[in-house]
Amino acid sequence: MAEPLKLAIAGLGRMGWVHARNAMELQRSGGCQVAALVDSDLSRAQRFAAQYGCSAPVFSTVAELAQAKVCRATFVVTPTDCHRSHTTTLAKAGHRVLLEKPLTGTLEGDSAFAAELDRDYQDSVMLAFQRRFDPALRYAKSLMTDGAIGRVFKIYSALEDSNPAPNGYNSGGILPDMSVHNVDEILWLTDRMPHSAMAIGARIHSHKLTTCQEDFDDALLYMWFDDELVAQVQVSRNHVSGYRVESIIFGSEGQIHVGRFEQQPLETVVEAYGKRGIGKPIARRLFSEAAPTEPGPEFVERFGSAYRAELSAFVDCCRAGSPFPATHRDGLRAQQVIAAGMRGVLGAKDSTRVL
Repeated sequence: MAEPLKLAIAGLGRMGWVHARNAMELQRSGGCQVAALVDSDLSRAQRFAAQYGCSAPVFSTVAELAQAKVCRATFVVTPTDCHRSHTTTLAKAGHRVLLEKPLTGTLEGDSAFAAELDRDYQDSVMLAFQRRFDPALRYAKSLMTDGAIGRVFKIYSALEDSNPAPNGYNSGGILPDMSVHNVDEILWLTDRMPHSAMAIGARIHSHKLTTCQEDFDDALLYMWFDDELVAQVQVSRNHVSGYRVESIIFGSEGQIHVGRFEQQPLETVVEAYGKRGIGKPIARRLFSEAAPTEPGPEFVERFGSAYRAELSAFVDCCRAGSPFPATHRDGLRAQQVIAAGMRGVLGAKDSTRVL
């Protein structure tokens, strides 16, 4: 049996704590060994270590981790404005990095970062697009690919939070911050880039409930592809009844529906329907998540298994020395689409062009 992959977790904030718990779970099954914890707040890392019985050394900076040479793989979950510097420090030290999205949060930053990675560290970074590992969405993609609904001509993807962005949260805008998930989902489902995009947004409710300064609390992004295909993304921080994640794939012979809001956060139904007149779904499957063992972000209830599968895929690729299933190039493509739509909001000339 191959030795477990030695893995560090850098950043133990809201998402880092979730990923670190998953790494400890994977360690118990022999898939990896948590070799280090990194956080600028050492007491937070020490609390995690004490709570989960983690005996790994604790560092206060990524530079200290790189110098310690305790591992060659790291999950970077530090603040977005640190992603580039932390990732390049580790890549230079020979690490392969699983980087929590986004790359940098802006098109200019993503373009420069991606160019640096392409030049110096081409196969060093896996970008953490967890939707690609979600069982419900993977099943929907298989139905679509197998032709269950004929020619696909529209995809709709919604992501709506039940609360505003947290006080003090640093957001580059609701579309760059939230819709990067949805845009990558659509690019992954279609394996195509749109030629144009346009966005609209509004401030209608939750912006009054937080100190976070954000452009909108509700927005829409529309994309046009070649060959009569369009996509729509809806993001909001105003779905007060609970976290909503829903995708619909429309085809010439029917549609595939992934999720619907029923205040059942641990259950996701995937249904494929034929044309009008067919009385029951042509495919139906229920996907259930395990209840979280401790309080956390609401999206973990929906994507818990996807986060675990994403980490396992990273570990497997590192152990095999194989390419990653999602990279910095995917993050750049998603940001190009979002930026094109935002140029429309800002009123720039020829604002909808993606490339």
